Amino acid sequence: MNLSRRGFSRLAGMTALSSALPGAHSLGAQARKPIGWCVIALGRISMDHFMPGMKMSQTGKIVALVSGHRDKAEKQAAIYGVPSSAIYSYENMDAIRDNPEIDAVYIALPNSMHAEFTIRAAKAGKHVLCEKPMATSVADAKSMIDACKAANKKLMIAYRCQFDPEHLKAIEMIRSGQLGQVQAIESAFGFNIAAGEWRLNRKLAGGGPLMDVGVYCLNASRYLTGEEPAEIKAYSSVIDHDGRFDTVEENVSWTMKFPSGIVAACNTTYGASMMGFFRVHGAKGQLEMAPAFNYDGMHLTGQIGRDQKIDEVSPIRDPMEFTRQADHFADCIWNDKTPKTPGEEGLRDLELLSQIYQAAGLPGL
Repeated sequence: MNLSRRGFSRLAGMTALSSALPGAHSLGAQARKPIGWCVIALGRISMDHFMPGMKMSQTGKIVALVSGHRDKAEKQAAIYGVPSSAIYSYENMDAIRDNPEIDAVYIALPNSMHAEFTIRAAKAGKHVLCEKPMATSVADAKSMIDACKAANKKLMIAYRCQFDPEHLKAIEMIRSGQLGQVQAIESAFGFNIAAGEWRLNRKLAGGGPLMDVGVYCLNASRYLTGEEPAEIKAYSSVIDHDGRFDTVEENVSWTMKFPSGIVAACNTTYGASMMGFFRVHGAKGQLEMAPAFNYDGMHLTGQIGRDQKIDEVSPIRDPMEFTRQADHFADCIWNDKTPKTPGEEGLRDLELLSQIYQAAGLPGL
């Protein structure tokens, strides 16, 4: 990612749309065939956020489901008007190639399954919006990118915060020099995880909180600076020996030095409630967003010089971030554009996550 050279023009365009829901009228949706979505995996993020978000969209609709639980799928199909013939299992999912109503898939499976189902979807001729982290290994991420390119289908990673107007405003303020030269960034995100969650299984998750919520801090540090880390140092620990952390870490703390000299300090945990936030310190002022990574309610505050104060809450409410990113993907499909958060963005995060793990003395990805 290098927003200072390549991506800022797109971010500026998104900022111009930040006062209202994107899509619909701005994308010319009424003159286009709506994107038909197939949702792969019916869990919390799909049923509670993405699918309700599609109800608010004028660029697409849910036309198919893939689930290992037919009863659950039938209930969701009734809510969204999906015919029973468009409910697939994981085993027969490849049959989506024969359903012309499906243009794109949304993948909300456990992390280790992202690669397999992205590749299968691409081979079935469908575009892919995949949840983050993109995969559990760098090799898998590269295979996902290659498969979508071979099929001439688009791959986007669901970095929803990059579509929130307050995140975009923070980036714009930094790029325009309002904070002066940025010196340091702090960021954190974590929660006290319940026993039994699939995220505690390394084979499914690829790692612990770093993969799950720490990636928000990493990605934010990258898009706030517009740079890639040049040096990384890290530590990890397990404090609660209660069986939850037999295969994944409980805590990770890391620092990154960027080419400009900016230093970022980040923390993530599965052992305590840790509000997701970032704080940017510049020569002329400071910005803070807390919460920064929730589904809504992003709160941006700051002080620039003596007189300029910032105190804004994002107008976005859950599930509107999911609507915004789906609308952006629809625009990319309709107009043959590269998504703002393509597979290469997810790959870069995985490469850096691997370096963080290695710096902390843990296996890389």
